[in-house]
Amino acid sequence: MLARGASPWTAPPITISRAPEGRQTPRAAMPQSFTCLHYHVIFGTKQRRPVITPDLRPRLYDYLGALVRSEGGVLLAAGGISDHVHLLMRLGSHRAIVDVLRVVKTNSSKWVHDTFPAAAGFGWQTGYAAFAVSYSNIEAVKEYIARQEEHHRAVTFQDEFRAFLRKHALEFDERYLEG
Repeated sequence: MLARGASPWTAPPITISRAPEGRQTPRAAMPQSFTCLHYHVIFGTKQRRPVITPDLRPRLYDYLGALVRSEGGVLLAAGGISDHVHLLMRLGSHRAIVDVLRVVKTNSSKWVHDTFPAAAGFGWQTGYAAFAVSYSNIEAVKEYIARQEEHHRAVTFQDEFRAFLRKHALEFDERYLEG
């Protein structure tokens, strides 16, 4: 029976019992928290303009990796084509994906404008898609990201994006996926 005002969702206090050898052993505590949070993130350029040029890509991906690291994460893979990027990242439990992506997108856009003055029209779309990736699928996602140029010879960004949304049973408004 719970005491008046006690929460049924709060664990009881830790009790210490004597082990046969005389050692004290905690019975209801885990001294650390463990997370394994990997995300496959996709976001496009503003109005899906083809502004991520082949010479910009490797430097942009390196910079995106540095921004993810600055937020306590690790960029495991980056790829894409001229109008969008795919990122595979691992984040700790202390940072929300929305906060990390706000930093990544804002700062990378500023960096592109400062570093590549000819890319004056560069910018990211407001939204993004982020999908959880199980540890057992990390290599498959890395391979998928590495093959983006080949993949997009046959599939448009919009069709790829629709397929991801459907695969993950996410509702979407078709109007926002058009050109």
